[in-house]
Amino acid sequence: MISSIIILVIAFLTLIALMIVHEFGHFIIAKKFGVKVEEFGIGYPPRIFGKKIGETIYSVNWIPLGAFVKIYGEEGGVDDYRSFSNLKIWQRVLIVIGGVAAFWVAAAIIFSIVFAIGSDLPVGDSEAQGLTNPQVKVISISQNSPAGLAGIKATDTITDVIAGGLDTKINKISDFQKITNDNKGKEITIRVKRQNQSLNFNLTPRINPPVGQGSVGVALERMATLIKKTSWYMAPVQGVIYTWQTTIDALKGLYSVFADLASQKGLPQGAEFAGPLGITVFLANAASYGIGFFLYFIGIISVFIAIFNLFPIPALDGGKLVFLLIEKIKGKPVSVKVEQGITVSCFLILIILSLFITIKFDIPRFFDFLKSSI
Repeated sequence: MISSIIILVIAFLTLIALMIVHEFGHFIIAKKFGVKVEEFGIGYPPRIFGKKIGETIYSVNWIPLGAFVKIYGEEGGVDDYRSFSNLKIWQRVLIVIGGVAAFWVAAAIIFSIVFAIGSDLPVGDSEAQGLTNPQVKVISISQNSPAGLAGIKATDTITDVIAGGLDTKINKISDFQKITNDNKGKEITIRVKRQNQSLNFNLTPRINPPVGQGSVGVALERMATLIKKTSWYMAPVQGVIYTWQTTIDALKGLYSVFADLASQKGLPQGAEFAGPLGITVFLANAASYGIGFFLYFIGIISVFIAIFNLFPIPALDGGKLVFLLIEKIKGKPVSVKVEQGITVSCFLILIILSLFITIKFDIPRFFDFLKSSI
């Protein structure tokens, strides 16, 4: 339980780090154009402490849900040569895009590291061609299950099952499930690899297991080395290419989601709603697959958040770009009062939607994660 909480904290801090990188993108471009940055904050007010360096206050705040940059004149209506609103439109566009671009830069760096170390990724049983080192890993153990009582642990790799005198190599989940189901009530031997050791565990699959646990009581994931270790000088190239491919795949996936929702088909299979808490749980689960997959998943999240931030929704960077486009077309900015009213309204809607997703989907995920670690 303690280790799971630590993993959750690390996953949450990782999300915060992504938000800091995002805000740093806005910050560095604003500084480049000579705009006054009043505050760079980690978390949201009320403030715990802050230190003024130059003209900018760097603060740490009580609500740990992201980060923010307070740019002078960003709300508009400030006629000052150091203000955001006094810049040319293309300069303001670059400041807004700077935050989004930071996500893609972060993803490229993260994927570069993944290519430098190599990574096993989850694959389905149906995928059989061209796989390198396919293996079945134990992700979690049910409490008081045959596997748990025998001594099998999460992160073990199942290599063989010996039943009825036959030794069967395991590289598919379905193979393991068939053998254990065929031998309910009979003692079998499961051989696992644990930190370069080969260990045998004798157990008897249950005839009537609890709902959702299976006869042995293990949650499994099939993994294969889909990202092979690359030379240090080629890893950054592969990281950039993979970021581009991931962005294209993400856009295709989002199109499918919206197309299915528009046609009232519901969410496509495998698609799930998730808020900050849900993403934290997904990250914590990813950590159980190893550092390579954990970093890979962070890169994926970074790309998706970048795309989401470009949605033309006020309160997001994409919404700010829409207001700048309107200003370009009209030849004058949108009224400060109107822009702030629309932005605040959309922000409240996003908060309400986030709370709904958190209560409906994320909190159950969180407790399921904790239960699986007991």
